[in-house]
Amino acid sequence: MTIKHIRTDLLNVALVETGHPQGWPVVLLHGFPYDIHAYDEVSPRLAAAGARVIVPYLRGYGETQFLSAGTLRSGQQAALGADLLALLDALHIERAMLGGYDWGGRAACIVAALHPGRVRALATVNGYNIQDIAASGRPAAPENEYRYWYQYYFHGERGRAGLSENREALCRLLWRLWSPTWHFDDARFADTAAALHNPDFVDVVIHSYRHRYGLVPGDARYEAIERQLAKLPAIEVPTISLDGEDDGVLAVGGTAHHASRFTGPYEYRLVKHAGHNLPQEAPGAFADALLALAANTQGNR
Repeated sequence: MTIKHIRTDLLNVALVETGHPQGWPVVLLHGFPYDIHAYDEVSPRLAAAGARVIVPYLRGYGETQFLSAGTLRSGQQAALGADLLALLDALHIERAMLGGYDWGGRAACIVAALHPGRVRALATVNGYNIQDIAASGRPAAPENEYRYWYQYYFHGERGRAGLSENREALCRLLWRLWSPTWHFDDARFADTAAALHNPDFVDVVIHSYRHRYGLVPGDARYEAIERQLAKLPAIEVPTISLDGEDDGVLAVGGTAHHASRFTGPYEYRLVKHAGHNLPQEAPGAFADALLALAANTQGNR
């Protein structure tokens, strides 16, 4: 696997690119606490169908680095969306298909919502991933609250220390809890564990899980974007939303009720025998969603 580096305004983004350079572009975005290996079996399927597949490490992961020590190590949703848009610009990609889950799904949903002209179609795990920060203080049903224990853990300095000192053990625990029917081995986890040792990983993660609850301020450069996101903008691009039936962090009842947030062509798929890391657990299902979207939007490249 050859890592390329692309400079944007704030980052030196590390990524893997496969497929034909002149193929239809698709950007695949990983979540927390995962990395680009989530798409190891998705990318070849798309490349074989003529895609130019781009899989970047998000800020705080792998070899992606901040260009300045003075940049806030923000993990807020607007930063993730802005990073994706900046990457499209740096790669001179006018319009791309987007696929993502967890943090990566959030970045993809944000660009699709705010810049629909740049997005041909969207495959998103867990539906509409844009955070409603204004409503973050409202309690959820107890069946759902306990699933978010790790977020509350990160709200305190004990959680920051725990993530810093035990990052592999903690992240591996989350893999097990969120994907209870996925029997990954040591080698599979080790492939990703290296990416969690990025020097900015802890700061970015802690900021993310504090900002989404309004506990810390964001980076001032993203305030205008956050104001747009606070309106929970609809997503009009063609979309397939997927949930893993065994997703251990997914809210009870899934995300089929998110359909009203999607005002363009929309389809919901529930994937059996898959958990939270859906592209790595069920690569065929995730690739099939993107290939279906590619076929249905062939005239809109």
